[in-house]
This record gives sequence, structure tokens and C-alpha cells, in this order.
Amino acid sequence: MEASLGIQMDEPMAFSPLRDRFQADDSSKKYEHNFKLPGVKKDIEKLYEAVPQLGNVFKIKDKIGEGTFSSVYLATAQLQVGSEEKIALKHLIPTSHPIRIAAELQCLTEAGGQDNVMGVKYCFRKNDHVVIAMPYLEHESFLDILNSLSFQEVREYMFNLFKALKRIHHFGIVHRDVKPSNFLYNRRLKKYALVDFGLAQGTHDTKIELLKFVQSEAQQESCSRNKAHVSTENKISLSGSAPKEPDLRSATKTSVKRPYANAQIQIKQGKDGKLVKQSKTVDVISRKLAKKKTVSTKVVNSGVIKKTASSCPTSLTCDCYATDKVCTICLSRHQQVAPRAGTPGFRAPEVLTKCPNQTTAIDMWSAGVIFLSLLSGRYPFYKASDDLTALAQIMTIRGSRETIQAAKTFGKSILCSKEIPAQDLRKLCERLRGQPSNAPALTSDTQGRASPDPASSEKTDQKASYLVQTSRAQPLGNSPYEGDSRGYGNRFHECPANLEGWGEVPDEAYDLLDKLLDLNPASRITAEEALLHPFFKDMSL
Repeated sequence: MEASLGIQMDEPMAFSPLRDRFQADDSSKKYEHNFKLPGVKKDIEKLYEAVPQLGNVFKIKDKIGEGTFSSVYLATAQLQVGSEEKIALKHLIPTSHPIRIAAELQCLTEAGGQDNVMGVKYCFRKNDHVVIAMPYLEHESFLDILNSLSFQEVREYMFNLFKALKRIHHFGIVHRDVKPSNFLYNRRLKKYALVDFGLAQGTHDTKIELLKFVQSEAQQESCSRNKAHVSTENKISLSGSAPKEPDLRSATKTSVKRPYANAQIQIKQGKDGKLVKQSKTVDVISRKLAKKKTVSTKVVNSGVIKKTASSCPTSLTCDCYATDKVCTICLSRHQQVAPRAGTPGFRAPEVLTKCPNQTTAIDMWSAGVIFLSLLSGRYPFYKASDDLTALAQIMTIRGSRETIQAAKTFGKSILCSKEIPAQDLRKLCERLRGQPSNAPALTSDTQGRASPDPASSEKTDQKASYLVQTSRAQPLGNSPYEGDSRGYGNRFHECPANLEGWGEVPDEAYDLLDKLLDLNPASRITAEEALLHPFFKDMSL
């Protein structure tokens, strides 16, 4: 099924304006006084009550992370030799699906423990409560050190991230939530750890047996949702202006399906009172002349579309495709179901457009966004509260024409009201980092992103210049060992900048970035290929 996304753009969309208040992605250092808080102390007591056997092995010191699906605690284990070992205890909420919990454990036990992938030491279970004990890695906040890293440290960081991704991809694991707070980094010891496999899924040939059940369960859910849907040649369209500050629900509530220009859909009342869908092919002229009723749509502040018409007519032809109205036929259709796990700002284009066939390439896109933050000194780089805005922001960097063309390769059709030229990655990163852009643009062989419109190119450069004047990095709500967490406002520390190597960033860096941010997942560079890229020519596995 081909699908279409319509995006209304009056001006190139600003990516990560970095003016709003974000929540801090932080390490355990910022939790050092939490134990004194009554709430944290009570949570620790409740954990001891829920899983009593923990008290025989560990002394829980503090709560260092809290998210939607789990909480993470810092504990110490008394060793036989007399010394204490720091342990991270991940308490999974009782409502988590047993298969999902077991799959996460299997990922840690089979793929973890080497090549910068977090392993597991113990696992405790009492009734519905499960606690995973993992080695604790003291680590820095990505935000705190972003603008103090030398260029060599950036190379080492990305190299070790690719080592971890190569490891899990070898086992057929798609992490689905690659971001800085899930890749722990101890700068002093130069140690790294990829954590949090709570959202992981398996490839078609995964070696993690339980991930096959997770994948099968997701497919069954998708089939059940679309069971009553009779599929014709359809497009999906999200029409109307992308709101500046939409509600997170808007991405799903504005999603409607549209037919091709030569397909007519009729809705008839069945004997049981349900709507029965039938398709009939007609020519374009007949389609345009057919009488129809539409319902006007309005995007309110929350981003939710409200209907102003009541019932769906028994027979009409839909041609609201690419207009600012949505007809009742389109509103009656089931939405396309596809995995969209991950953190806003790090989701790949194929995830944003609900492509059902998602591979390990989505992890490589997320790694590319991390690399983009490292080269530009901006974190988070993308800020969007809904998928449509996120896709428009990607177009701002990679170009609307390129995005539309790439989407066709995985069966999606994107409509954009204005052509946005792609930006030169070197110029963009150097402007954002505050350095003069003296280096010439990369050739089409390595970059392939020449701007067709000089005037438009000037506008995007001005946009980049404006962003240079804003703060370099802002906190984002993440926590160690866990995808989502409580936030700590704008509390963060600036480290002295280490400019070593930044004056001579080689073309290979931006060539690798270009390959990571390849809009086509089929041609996007793999972790194994990235490790062999000339950017890492003097580094060994």
C-alpha cells in the first residue's frame, strides 16, 4: 500500500530553536541528594517490600532514573572478598508485558557483556515485579560535555557507538531508541555502554528467539486493527499547515487515508448496520464531476481535528486528496499501523511515515542525529512534538525533493507545498558551532546535496546564522539506563571547550554524516560499513 503525507510549509522550518525550556539528560551525579527526599526513600522501601530478596544481596543507595516503563536505582553488592560493587537495578513496572520483559533480558544476556553493550548480572522476580541487576557505569551527561569534547574524542565516541550497534545488529536486534542517554560514556575511563532494550524488536532473521514473539505479537495487533478494512490502492494524506506547537496526539488524529485519482470508494449500509466498503474504478473526469460532501477540518491549539459535519453519506466519491478538507470517507478508514517507538528527534523518516518494514537502518539514522549534534554543538538538534513536524524539520536539512524521492523507495508519497533545498552539512555544522565556513562545499560525489535555488540557499544560511546566536545546547529529558525520565529543568554545567582538532575537520566526517542521514534506509550505511569508513582509518576494532 502506498501512502502519502502532505506538508504545508510557508518558510523553511526551524529545527531545534533551542529557546524553550527542556528537561535535563543527566547522570547519577545529579541524583546525589535524592536519597534525602521523602519520595525517593519511600520508593526504595516499596521496592524492598515488592522484591524482598533484594535486601539479602543489595543495599539500595539512591534512585537514579524514572521513566514510563521502569525505574533505576543505584545499589551496592557486598562481595565475598570484602569490597563493594556498584550495581544498577532496573525495576520494570508490573504492567509490562511478560514477553517484552523476557525479550529484553534475552537481549542483555546473549548480545550484552561485550563490544560496548550492557550485560546483565542477576535477575530477580517476585510475582509481577521484575528487577534486572546490571553493572553500574559512572558516566557523564552528554549535554554537559558536548561542547568540551575534542574532535578526537568525538571520533572515539562514534566509533564505539558503531561497535555496539554492529554487535546488536549481528544478533538481529533493532534497538529502536538509540540516543545519548542510552549510550553511557565514562570520559575518564573511556568506557561505553549501550543500554535499555525495552523497545527492541527483531529483524526477520533475528537470533533472539523471544524477539520473534514480540514481532509476531505486533503483527497480529496490526492485522486485527485492519481486519475490517478492505484494501484498495490508497494514499495516506496529512493535510493542512503543520502547527508550531501541536499536541503529541495530533500526528495520529490528523492521519487519514486517500485513494488514488482513478479509484472511487462507495460506502453502503450493511444488513447488520455496519458500513461496508466497496471499490470501483472510474476515470479521472468522472471522479472530479461526482457530487460529494466534505467536512471542514480545523486545527485547534491542541492539534486535534474537529469534525463539523455529522453523518457519513451513503454514497459519495472522495477527492479531498491534497486539499484542506477531509471527507467522511477518509475519516471512516482505519489508520495504517506501523511501529513508531523511539524518542522524538531521533526517529528515522521511515518511522515518521509509518513504513511497516523497518530494519536496523533506523538505529543508524539515530546515530547520525547524535553525530550531527556532536559536529554542530547543538543538542537536541531536532525538536518536534509530532511526526509531521519532525518530517518537515528533516526536510529543512536534507531537502524536500530528496525526502519525497526517498519516500517513494519505501512506498510512501509525500506532498510538500514549498520546495526546500538541502543544506551543505559542513557549512551548517560550522555555522552552528560558530566557526567561519571557509571550507568549500563537498562535491556531488560525496555530498550530493547541491542547492538548486541560490535565493533559497541564502535563506537557509540566514536561518543557520540565527541559530548560532542562540544557546549552544539545552537539556533534554532523558535519564541513565532508561528512555524517559523526570526532568531537572535547565540545570546543567558548561565545561571548558576543547577546540583541539575542530579547526581541521576532514571531509570524511561530513561524508560519513551524509551516509548516516541517508533518507533511503535501503542505501543507508550499516554499522559494519561505518567502522570501515575512512573517517576511522587509523582506529582498530
